[in-house]
Amino acid sequence: MKKYFAEMIGTMVLVLMGCGSAVFAGSVAGTVGAGVGTIGVALAFGLSVVAMAYAIGNISGCHINPAITLGVYLSGRMSGREAAGYMISQVVGAVVGSAILYALVASGGHGGPTATGANSFADGIMLQAFIAEAVFTFIFVLVVLGATDARHGAGNLAGLAIGLTLVLVHIVCIPITGTSVNPARSIGPALFEGGAALSQLWLFIVAPMVGAALSAGVWRALAGKQQ
Repeated sequence: MKKYFAEMIGTMVLVLMGCGSAVFAGSVAGTVGAGVGTIGVALAFGLSVVAMAYAIGNISGCHINPAITLGVYLSGRMSGREAAGYMISQVVGAVVGSAILYALVASGGHGGPTATGANSFADGIMLQAFIAEAVFTFIFVLVVLGATDARHGAGNLAGLAIGLTLVLVHIVCIPITGTSVNPARSIGPALFEGGAALSQLWLFIVAPMVGAALSAGVWRALAGKQQ
């Protein structure tokens, strides 16, 4: 149970800090990144992962992302039952983090009670959004699998490598979708924001999972050659 609780806490922190940076520090002019900038929002997400990696990594591995959990499962590193428990815990954590953001915004003056940093894409760019979320999740999960590999991974530096990769992904993808590459991170805010965020939510679940599945297949091929 400790692993599941750790995943819930870690995902809550990721959503609270990452989406919070977009809602508060990034909403000066009403658009994501207008305050601290795209780099600032990207760093908030990446640093959240780094912080949680060293806080809960020794307990659960710090997936805090159903796409990562899927990649780990398909790579043969965990059971299906454990993977399901991780994913449920991650979604719960994301909802809790989003609820905190909702309460903070509703009790203040930062764009109204529905500003929770939810993902969305503009009309006419659904294909672009799907490709971006799938490809960038593929890259992100591939780095995670490589950095955490028991024989050839980055050891104690894995958390830093993964967090910096998430920063890189956000820098490129924020202008397209706001960057998800994490179904839980999208589900939580969308439930509170509703509207387009909720109607488009399927893409931010399906595309990252497709990317994660592809990365698991590629990593198994790469790791097999290293044996």
